Amino acid sequence: MHHILSNLRIDINSSLFLKDPESSPLGQKIIKSSIDLIDHHGIEDFNFKKLALEIGSTESSIYRYFENKHRLLLYLSSLYWGIIEFQLVLQTNNLEPGMAKLMKAVETLFAIPQTDKLSFSVEGKKLRHILNAEFVKAYHNKHIDEQNKKGYFSIYKRVVLRLSDIIIEVNPEYKFSNSLSSLIIEGSMNQYFLSEHFHNLTDCHSEDNLYVFYKDLLTQTLKI
Repeated sequence: MHHILSNLRIDINSSLFLKDPESSPLGQKIIKSSIDLIDHHGIEDFNFKKLALEIGSTESSIYRYFENKHRLLLYLSSLYWGIIEFQLVLQTNNLEPGMAKLMKAVETLFAIPQTDKLSFSVEGKKLRHILNAEFVKAYHNKHIDEQNKKGYFSIYKRVVLRLSDIIIEVNPEYKFSNSLSSLIIEGSMNQYFLSEHFHNLTDCHSEDNLYVFYKDLLTQTLKI
């Protein structure tokens, strides 16, 4: 697994950047530092001026890589879902269809993304924290249909459909596999958010509780 991960490079839609940030030390520094700043300040208070000060460069140098901070957020989202997709395939590929495979997939979705073996290293825990808080803002906008047509969310959609396929393996008669898959993925991020900010609105205050909750939900929903 570690040997495979050492060669991992996420194929991110080239329309999201003007220059591939993985192609230079400055670009990699932009990604690493933007994760730190967005995780700390949130996307609303993040801007390229703050990022330039953080990396000891200029705003114009950042604009050579990304048109705006929304494109940068979409890039980080694609990076996250690309890692999750790889781990999902790796963890479930050799398992027999059934509830054990589905729960392994769910467990993988909840795990911190393994980023240390990418072509450049970023903090997986911070990246996940950003997605939990900010991903909904990446697609809740008036340009979503145009962005979707351009494939900005293709990796995320593949993850949803991969999980949907595993659900169908468990119960081929179940008619709402895509909806259930979306619910699991979006719901897990929301549960993390609730546990941090609306503590009394969720019972899932740890990954163990979240796993047990989804196991109960899926067992009853799919009538296992």
